[in-house]
Order: sequence, then structure tokens, then C-alpha cells
Amino acid sequence: MNWFEKMKTGIKSLIKREIPQGIWIKCKKCSRSNYEMALRRSHWICPECAFHYPIGPQQYIDILIDKGTFAEIDPDVMPVDPLKFKGYKDKIKKGRRESGTKESVRTGVGQIDGQPIALAIMDTRYLMGTLGGATGEKICRLIDRAIAEHRTLIVICQSAGARMQESAYSLMQMARISAKLNQLSQNGLLYIAILTDPTYGGVTASFAMLGDIALAEPGARIGFAGPAVIQQFLGTDAPFPAGFQKAETVLEHGFIDRIVPRDRMAEELARLIALLASQTASHA
Repeated sequence: MNWFEKMKTGIKSLIKREIPQGIWIKCKKCSRSNYEMALRRSHWICPECAFHYPIGPQQYIDILIDKGTFAEIDPDVMPVDPLKFKGYKDKIKKGRRESGTKESVRTGVGQIDGQPIALAIMDTRYLMGTLGGATGEKICRLIDRAIAEHRTLIVICQSAGARMQESAYSLMQMARISAKLNQLSQNGLLYIAILTDPTYGGVTASFAMLGDIALAEPGARIGFAGPAVIQQFLGTDAPFPAGFQKAETVLEHGFIDRIVPRDRMAEELARLIALLASQTASHA
């Protein structure tokens, strides 16, 4: 190798060392490249088109919960394979690796603007945030905690629906959680559902739509069956109307109460809890 080739090799290695990977993230909506640190400061919202990047439970905790007040509960509750479904155990392991958690929902208690809340955050990195037996168990335990400690319940929904690998074990969680939410209501406690992208299937058909208040992030896909499933069922590839299953269209049809940008969500939650939590308790 001559001196020029050595110089080129040295330049390449220097460039690789001095430019960290992953600091620029391309927006899926407008294709703008955004600096990662700037996105963190803006709550992962594109400054060009206001696209809400998908984020995980820890980011939601950092954005919404008063610093130092969040305490996770039941982190070791995990799914089993009741039906011995082929490949399910491998998917569970993959979900754990990609999410860093043992189930598709993270639960805990904390405060928003000093007001006590119980929080569940679903995670699409774990089997697309699907609803399984352990998911339902964690949410039901959280509701019991909310009742016992008189806390407002907040569930951040993002899910592809019920988990097919658990069949009826998964589907029964829709009824279990709905029954627990009825107990919460009978105890005069407030439940706020936050629908993020995507919210589909059995989650939409149960607790996502049972909130006393239903909020959504801008542009979130909300529905029961997704577009691809609908097209397959109908045997057509005809395009859907503009805005189909988007939060803005769902709002127009009265299925949610308000669309709230992520950078204003904590403020909106604090206002709603201060306004409504005491009133629901007084009417219990």
C-alpha cells in the first residue's frame, strides 16, 4: 500500500470515529433529517411537519410524570405459552430483547403536577404491543392499585390488538379489564385513555374506548381492523378515503374527545385531573 492509500485509510477511520451513528433521524412523513438531541428536547415531534415519532414507555414517563415520582410495579409479570403455540417462545424472547421489558405494557404509579396517578404504557416494540394474558394481569393489578390509593388511571394505548398466540386467553383480557374499569368508576375515580399510533384490534374494542376522557396524539392510526386486513377481507385493493382511521377523522366522528400534541399532553392531563378527579370522587 502506497502513502496515498494509507492516508485515505486514515481519513476514513478518523471520520468513522468522529461522527457517531444515529444522531440524525429521518422523518417518516416529510423526510427531513432531524438532529436526535433536538428531537429529545421537542418531545420527539418533527419541527417541520409536527410528525410524532414513535417513542417507548421511558420517554412517556420522562415527558408526562413529575421528575422522581414514578415507581414501577409488577415488572416481573411475564407471558406464558398456554397453548404451546409454535414459535411463540421465540417471539417472547425477541420482544424482551427489543423492548427491554418482560411484557408489552409497563405499569407504575407517580404524580402529574403533584396529583397522584396510576399509569400504564403499552409498547409496540414487544410483539407490536399486543394484548396477552400477562398484559391484562398487569393492567388489572394497576387498576386495583388505583382504587386502593385513590389515583387517577391513565392508559397510553399503542397496540396491534389481541395476541393470537394466546387465543381465548388473550381475548378474555378485554372483558377482565373492562370489568375492572367498571369497579374504578364505581369508586368515583377518573380514567383517561390516550390513543397513540397505532391503536387497533381488541384494545380499541375494549379499554381504549372506555375512558371518561379519550385523548389522542395527532395523526395516530385508530381502528379495529387495519387497512390491509380490510382489503384482504373485501378482496379489493381500492384506496381508502383521505384520513381513514386517522385521529383527526376519528375525532370528527365523535369517538375521541380531543387531539393533544405530545408537548402539551402533561399540561392537558394536569388540567383535566384537577378539574374532574375531585368531581368524580364527590359523585361516587
